[in-house]
Amino acid sequence: MGRTCRAGDVSIGPGQPLAIIAGPCVLESLELGLAIGRELAASCRELGLSYIFKGSFDKANRSSIDSPRGPGLEKGLSWLAAIGRELGVPVTTDIHDPSQAEPVAAAIDLLQIPAFLCRQTDLLVAAGRAASKHGRGVNVKKGQFVSPHEMGGPVGKLTEAGCSNVMLTERGTFFGYNRLVNDFLGVAEMMELKVAGAEPVPVCFDVTHSTQRPGAGEGGKVTGGMPHLAPMLARAATAAGVHALFIEAHPDPERALSDAATMLPLGEMPGLLRDVSAIRHVIAGR
Repeated sequence: MGRTCRAGDVSIGPGQPLAIIAGPCVLESLELGLAIGRELAASCRELGLSYIFKGSFDKANRSSIDSPRGPGLEKGLSWLAAIGRELGVPVTTDIHDPSQAEPVAAAIDLLQIPAFLCRQTDLLVAAGRAASKHGRGVNVKKGQFVSPHEMGGPVGKLTEAGCSNVMLTERGTFFGYNRLVNDFLGVAEMMELKVAGAEPVPVCFDVTHSTQRPGAGEGGKVTGGMPHLAPMLARAATAAGVHALFIEAHPDPERALSDAATMLPLGEMPGLLRDVSAIRHVIAGR
């Protein structure tokens, strides 16, 4: 049947409510994070969906060295902890260096491994050890350059490091230049992926990053996107049976400091969440 991944009081996996991992791309302020999280949490609560707040303290993989990166580790973790306490929800953030694993695991519920770093052994081992020590989970985004079955490698490394509380996330695969595609057969393969005979781990679908057009904006300095297609991908992924959706949202995407080309307007989220909730009820009722 498959395993579950636990983040705080939220369980993600077979037989569990659809989980929504959502928030801004980079943390811009505590006040904005709280405003976004409060609205998303309310919508999820109304629809019976689980909710995990997401925000990045540092965007280390920006296209340009001049792009804003975020508040940094210390301030960012204090904001994330405050948001979790205020809203009563689990929180997640991404790490880019092994040295970040311990302080992040001490403060938040779910560590995220970026797609470009999904094969970095030292990062995975550090995340696995810290997550196991503090009772946290680890979400590994599938690299745009690896096949679905290769994601058994990161799961195996985390397991060896003592962490079995794991989830994988699909976020699109490279297709030529400036384009990502989503392979739903690959999503199904990841949902069936067994490592060393263990049951498969839950699979999340990254809705907004899947619409990216890497290096397609401003002469390659920024990432382009097709956010108007994100709701279609969210509905398709939910119908395919994924256990969670990852969505970045902002009250005014054009003014966002990161991923402005792909984030959804916060005002569109209640309608989208109603759609995926309805689809999930149909799938669960079969």
